Amino acid sequence: MKYILLIFILIFSACSTKNYEITKTKLIIIKSPQIKFSDLGYLRNTEDSVELELFMAGKRIQKISINHLICVNEGCMSKSGFNEEYLNENYPDDILQNILLAKPIYNGKNLEKTNNGFTQRISSLHVEIIYKVTQNQVFFKDKKNRIIFKIKDING
Repeated sequence: MKYILLIFILIFSACSTKNYEITKTKLIIIKSPQIKFSDLGYLRNTEDSVELELFMAGKRIQKISINHLICVNEGCMSKSGFNEEYLNENYPDDILQNILLAKPIYNGKNLEKTNNGFTQRISSLHVEIIYKVTQNQVFFKDKKNRIIFKIKDING
């Protein structure tokens, strides 16, 4: 009986461990009404999931995992629930994942290609966003909601 239990535990604990294909160290700045952070972090991802670990003075202070849910130290929630609590309820569900992966937001609305990336400017009743992606940096600023994300490679 105890061997069956041991095998069961090993099988299911292996499923909970995520092996990320890409791991990068980044300088991360996040300013929002709920989150204030500026220091190094690790950005890990596969094709369909992302994990961001935030460190301050060498100690991990927050881990954000994104798959079909967004999980933080306090627990997991839907992407729209995360936006409502931490960012802005009017953002599309996939905005955080797209920012972390340097992909277009708002389904590529107002996308302007540049020599080394792209820029998007999105204005509406609820947002005033400038979003710039280059080879070495992601910059997101929403003036109306006072939210900034800056993610920069530490090597370039």
